Amino acid sequence: MAEENKDVSETKAMPLHIPENTWPVIVILVMLALGALIYYSFGKHEHVSQGQFVGPGKCKTCHEKQYASWKKTRMANSFNMLRPGVKGQEKQMVGLNPDKDYTQDETCLPCHTTGYGLVGGFVSIEKTPDMAGVSCEACHGHGGTYVSSVMSLNEPKFQTSDARKAGLVYPPTENVCRVCHNARSPYVGMDYKFYYDERVKLGTHEHYHLKYEHGR
Repeated sequence: MAEENKDVSETKAMPLHIPENTWPVIVILVMLALGALIYYSFGKHEHVSQGQFVGPGKCKTCHEKQYASWKKTRMANSFNMLRPGVKGQEKQMVGLNPDKDYTQDETCLPCHTTGYGLVGGFVSIEKTPDMAGVSCEACHGHGGTYVSSVMSLNEPKFQTSDARKAGLVYPPTENVCRVCHNARSPYVGMDYKFYYDERVKLGTHEHYHLKYEHGR
């Protein structure tokens, strides 16, 4: 019995032997895993605005022309791209299923809606239809800190500098756009370059002369 226990003990103590020809495969797998972790950590979509969203209807109160112009843009209607059958050929070309409904896909919603996952932001097309698409607050910051306070019908001659201090992003910066216009989009490759000066003129609303001068 003692000999049997000794044999069992020696068997358990034997070190794990990995054939030498498998080490390169293990190293490659580890490197791929680390690469994927870094890619998804640094490329994770994060909204620049972390606060209460109020919806484009609030903005429309004072900026009717801008609102009407925005409603016609691709950004305003970007949520529709997630619907099955829409842009089917383009989806198929980049390996997406043209018949799939992506309107609840968490990897798509941060860039095809406004304020997804944040207070007052998009929840679903049924519950928050006004927050579908890329609306005012996606570019100018959540309005909870400046709409109806600094920016108010009661104070039509407010200063832009005061609204900016309260959270207004004006003018929108390149970093705001790069939250979504980056290589994580399935429609571009890893060598994608975003030319802000050119793209900012496309897809955004018309800029009309304002009734009041607000300074800088």
